[in-house]
Amino acid sequence: MAAAVARRAMPPWLPEAGHGEFLNERRLSDAQIAIIQAWADQGAAEGDASKAPPQPTWPSGGWQLGTPDVVLTSDVAYTLQPSGRDVFRNFVLPVSSTATRYVRAVEFQADNPRVLHHANIGLDAARVARRLDKLDREAGFAAMPEDDVQSVFGWSPGKVPVMEPKEAAWVLEEGSDLVVQLHLVASRTAETVRPTVGLYLTDQPPTRAPIAVKLESKAIDIPAGEPRYVVEDAYELPVDVDAVSIYPHAHYLAKEMHGTAVLPDGRQVSLIRIRSWDVRWQDQYRYRRPISLPRGTTVRMRFTYDNSAANPHNRNRPPQRVRWGANSTDEMGALWLEVVPRRPEDAAVLSKDHVVRALKADIAGAELRVRAEPRDAAVHNLLATKLMQAGRLDEAKARLEEALRLAPKDAEARSNLGTVLQAQGEVAGAIALQADAVRLEPDDDRLRFNLGNGYYTAGRLEDASRELRRAISINADNGDAHFNLAMIVGPQGRVDEAIAHLERAIAIQPRNGDAHRNLAVALGLKGRLDEAIHQARIARRLLPDSREVADHLARLEQAKAARDILRPRGGG
Repeated sequence: MAAAVARRAMPPWLPEAGHGEFLNERRLSDAQIAIIQAWADQGAAEGDASKAPPQPTWPSGGWQLGTPDVVLTSDVAYTLQPSGRDVFRNFVLPVSSTATRYVRAVEFQADNPRVLHHANIGLDAARVARRLDKLDREAGFAAMPEDDVQSVFGWSPGKVPVMEPKEAAWVLEEGSDLVVQLHLVASRTAETVRPTVGLYLTDQPPTRAPIAVKLESKAIDIPAGEPRYVVEDAYELPVDVDAVSIYPHAHYLAKEMHGTAVLPDGRQVSLIRIRSWDVRWQDQYRYRRPISLPRGTTVRMRFTYDNSAANPHNRNRPPQRVRWGANSTDEMGALWLEVVPRRPEDAAVLSKDHVVRALKADIAGAELRVRAEPRDAAVHNLLATKLMQAGRLDEAKARLEEALRLAPKDAEARSNLGTVLQAQGEVAGAIALQADAVRLEPDDDRLRFNLGNGYYTAGRLEDASRELRRAISINADNGDAHFNLAMIVGPQGRVDEAIAHLERAIAIQPRNGDAHRNLAVALGLKGRLDEAIHQARIARRLLPDSREVADHLARLEQAKAARDILRPRGGG
């Protein structure tokens, strides 16, 4: 005990003193460490038992914050085999709710702490994890789609759950899923894990909901034996904010971490510093008092990695080249700074910036992979998809042409190249490529969907309908295919069929504002005004900047008012 506290291995607390003041710090003072060392030197004698503090009592069910309002447990348990390696496993936890909820606290229960080193809980508003779960034969799935899932809670051994003020709750939109990622360490025998999460709710909508500002690098490529590999990122805040928490993340090779804020007047504020990172004890650190960061502040991260044999956490003996990736054998470098905008309307500015920055990081990471693996068609295709999202179509086209030169029968690259040509107005060439892709991989619903879109652009609606129906027959959960098929059959007068497809699209993607908008139109055409107004109001909330949605909702409400006035009254 004396040796462990002297080198500050226990209690586990990574941040250095003087670099941010955090709630619930697990740090001993020099005086406390001296007391423990003196006690050990004197034979570790027991004190006066009559003066011992009472043993702690725990709430029923093991919940530290009391009984949760909602308890979510994985449908199935995962069996961790005795492989001797770390495993990252993700579990989808659907939230059965038709209304928006506000979450003040999350508590995670580790049902098997022998093999669980940490957990991360993310919010999956678009339900992208469900598809990955279905594709994996075992319980849960392997790689987390981090760009599509918003982290809301991190757990590590010893972490104490925190009940946030009501005004700072986070929003759990209806139809969203939670996704739990478990970092598991195999033991000598097979072990089972089944994650459980408790949610503590409030009826009060937040007035100061925090937003995560993410600094990161996906262009990590650490040579074998490199003792000081540095990763940096910076972001100038476009609005006034208060920082409320910080969460650094990396894997095994990270050594030092430093997060700073350079204020507009040049002063520097140290947000966090970790001199000896340990992936087993990562945490989200909440400031005792919010840190004021005015507009124009530059937030910076600097992480240092040690890929030498001298790093006791290096899992490769001898050291090997390590690049960015989601697996435990890869590396990561990210710093989430949770901030509250001073003005609520500034939240949209930060959210928009996040999308742009995340895509920029994706492109940088994909470019690095292309440089490292220039003869791998898959990495050229990956870079092309990111360039397509950024609207850089000529560059995407070049990457896809190179992918097909390397792998002429790559169906996905062929279909993606067709999508690029379609966006550039070369519809005939696009359809030819997309049809070739379907011939190569006839049972891929995504390729069928792309071909259907090509036919739709060309005005070949019968062909488009056929391919979209085939996509749905392969994968009934292809929400985009349901939506596009509704856009074809609705204008053809088959409104009931369009309604059915839109309802299915919404069941799969509850936050698809366009689907709610078009369903409102279809229901209005059928005279189902109450249902149409309900859908239009959801669309209005999801698409707040759409004048078209607002005008249509107003027309529906006027039509309902007129109908109610003209409705005959019953006799008495």
